[in-house]
Amino acid sequence: MTDIGGINDKSFNASAWEGMQEAHVANSNITVKNASSSSAADYAPNISAFLGQKCAIIVTVGYLMATATGNAASANSGTKFAIVDCALGSASCAINPNGKPSTPPANVDSLVYNTAQDAFQGGYLAAGMTKTGKVATYGGLKIPTVTIYMDGFWDGVQYYNSQHHTHVTVLGWNEQTQSGEFSNSFTDLTKGQTFAQQFISEGADIIFPVAGGVGLGSAKAVQNADTAAGSQKVNMMWVDTDGCVSAPQYCQYFITTVEKGIQASVKGAVIAAANGTFKGGTYVGDLANGGVQLSPYHTFATKIPAALQAEINTIKAQIISGKIVPATKSPV
Repeated sequence: MTDIGGINDKSFNASAWEGMQEAHVANSNITVKNASSSSAADYAPNISAFLGQKCAIIVTVGYLMATATGNAASANSGTKFAIVDCALGSASCAINPNGKPSTPPANVDSLVYNTAQDAFQGGYLAAGMTKTGKVATYGGLKIPTVTIYMDGFWDGVQYYNSQHHTHVTVLGWNEQTQSGEFSNSFTDLTKGQTFAQQFISEGADIIFPVAGGVGLGSAKAVQNADTAAGSQKVNMMWVDTDGCVSAPQYCQYFITTVEKGIQASVKGAVIAAANGTFKGGTYVGDLANGGVQLSPYHTFATKIPAALQAEINTIKAQIISGKIVPATKSPV
């Protein structure tokens, strides 16, 4: 069951649906279906509809579905659930609306991702690639699953500055003050285009939207800047799922994608439910287990200096070893 971004958001909702389809391919006895939400008011009714259809596992996509998922799981212990982007019952993703931690039902598999880690790599890469000394990021909503990306990106830029004695500036977010720009939407492409145009006018030449489908509007603004006479060259980083696969029309502008392995984790939860090995609990995807990563560089593979690529690989190893711990105020 997708959040309001819809099944074709080119981002986290689409990734979850792809994971379910992969489960069907792996086991033809698994039949999958989906429902989209137009607003938060659709969460509980959509879950109820799936319960009425006797679904063996219901996968809800998004931090905002915590209460609806937790309530349904508590009332239907014979049905298995998985929720993407939410450690159900934690202080950051509480079941009850007042935000207090509560014990999650045992029949829920929480799928979360430490995206501060690969976003740190992305920020470092952006700082190494900028020509103007300014990069930018913005979010869809000010929620932990969005700001954790922005925290990692900001911190990666600061680390690059400390290593190279540069002064690259991040527009749109400050990890220390937790203040920045948000579209308050995951679907409004016009807002994405407006944000990108503003950042470009302020001198940013690399933009990292963390706003689902809204980022497609930013990609359009970057494309327009590329074709405008006398304008600076602008590129992007995509989020969640490899942008060159989900939005190939803009691949030439995507340096990389800061990915989280939604497909693999959702596929695993569904197959476990089918095989009788489902345990519930919390899965945390990180660089060590491949649950988060930078996508291939695609058209930028020959444009990113070899020395910078080597630094990115070293940073990955140092994050895994614990030598580098990306700063974030957003809990996993």
